[in-house]
Amino acid sequence: MDSSKSPVVEAQMLIRKPVAQVFEAFVNPEITTKFWFTKSSGKLELGKKVRWDWEMFGVGDELTVKEFETNRRILVEWEEDPTSVEWTFDSYENGTTLVKISVNNFPGSCKEVLPVAVDSKGGYTIVLAGLKAWLEHGIELGLVRDQFPDGCPG
Repeated sequence: MDSSKSPVVEAQMLIRKPVAQVFEAFVNPEITTKFWFTKSSGKLELGKKVRWDWEMFGVGDELTVKEFETNRRILVEWEEDPTSVEWTFDSYENGTTLVKISVNNFPGSCKEVLPVAVDSKGGYTIVLAGLKAWLEHGIELGLVRDQFPDGCPG
């Protein structure tokens, strides 16, 4: 599929916490493991390659941080399926943050890309919901784990 025709998947959520705290939640695996993956090889930093694992499913992948603007933007590229994921963090009224996640550069034909794109939309929406519960209420919902209680679909 021509990358200029590849869909862009977007998800967003207002988080009732300041930008710096929301940004840190994606950079620091000690926080991110509360709402997304279970294990990480380290913090996100410009140019760094990091491994994230979802141990409950026996899967993981590496990503490379391509762009990094503190409290504003993170752009990464996944290793296994070289999609690009961008997080933007916009300060909103009353110390809140609008987080936007955009995914693009899905490889493959239209028939191959569409189910993956739809799955990405749902997955990133769940991640944002888990982030919101953790940062706003200190509740670890286990949304990613509980989405597939019988293991990763294959």
